[in-house]
Amino acid sequence: MPAALRIGRLLLLVLCLLPLAVLADGVTGVGIHAIEVHDPVSDGAMPGYVFYPSTQAKGSTWIAPYEVAATIDATELPGARPLVVLSHGNGGSDLDLHDIATYLASHGFVVATLEHPKDNYHDQSGVGRAPVLDGRPIQVQAVITYLLNDAKWSKLIDAKHIGVGGFSAGGYTSLLLVGAIPRFDRFIDYCERYPADDLCAGAKQMRAEAASHGQTIEQMFGETQKDFTRWGKAADPRVKAAFAMAPLSLIFDASGVASIDRPVFLYYGQNDHLARPLENARHIAASIKTLTGIKEIPKADHWVFLAPCSPTMAKRLPVMCSDPAGVDRAKVHAQIQVDALAFFRKTLGAGSN
Repeated sequence: MPAALRIGRLLLLVLCLLPLAVLADGVTGVGIHAIEVHDPVSDGAMPGYVFYPSTQAKGSTWIAPYEVAATIDATELPGARPLVVLSHGNGGSDLDLHDIATYLASHGFVVATLEHPKDNYHDQSGVGRAPVLDGRPIQVQAVITYLLNDAKWSKLIDAKHIGVGGFSAGGYTSLLLVGAIPRFDRFIDYCERYPADDLCAGAKQMRAEAASHGQTIEQMFGETQKDFTRWGKAADPRVKAAFAMAPLSLIFDASGVASIDRPVFLYYGQNDHLARPLENARHIAASIKTLTGIKEIPKADHWVFLAPCSPTMAKRLPVMCSDPAGVDRAKVHAQIQVDALAFFRKTLGAGSN
């Protein structure tokens, strides 16, 4: 065989095996692609991102105010992989958990995020109302449906292995998707016991709003409860597992979480002043029959679950970007990432890597 032909075949073989070589150490580059999904709740549009394993080398992209460890529209690594959808907290963004998204994607998962309408950093007009309390899980479902119906993404996703994760209200959303049933009137009792709580800051306004419509706050939440399935069932059989961080779960009673029938992992901060552990994560833990793990972050407050802040973001949001003495957010997230990966590999499959 001529030397030139042998060399040509060798090069072809190397190119064919490149994806396997990229996976050899279990870590890949990460691509990121912006998406826009129709929201069945508001009939508007929801921006978001898809993170995915890539054949290209590791890189980073500045998407203000975040430094994201992914390359825009990098070449996809072929093959169907488990999908994880991440839901942000009240007033958050579709990049609040970008470091967890890129970590999972670098280890073989496709990860999607979304910006919940009327409950994000530039529009919080729906917080505490039915379109948010009832609509959040429906919006996550819409993202899943969009990806599974898309010609490009459907080829990269294993539809039988889908999980969800979220922080704060996103943790609440994740629990709904695996079967939890809320009781919204529990907000009333909570705010009577903790009237000065930040979570109850809008309680007086909501009472006044209810009164302007000739209602009591109890009647207002009663209507939200009736609307719970207005846009469809919150539980989605396509979702097989939930990773909930500092979940807003005071609105679940024991029977409300006993209906969860898929694996759940809970994370919380020891000194969380917004999602008080005894009223939230620890309140529901004993009643979740499918709980696979629960972990406390010593001394940590609520915002520790947001991705470590860039200098730009730290100047803009000093409270959310600061942690109590003795808490290293970067180290905390390194552990969260490892735990999330282990959980989703166990519950959804090994992410191919």
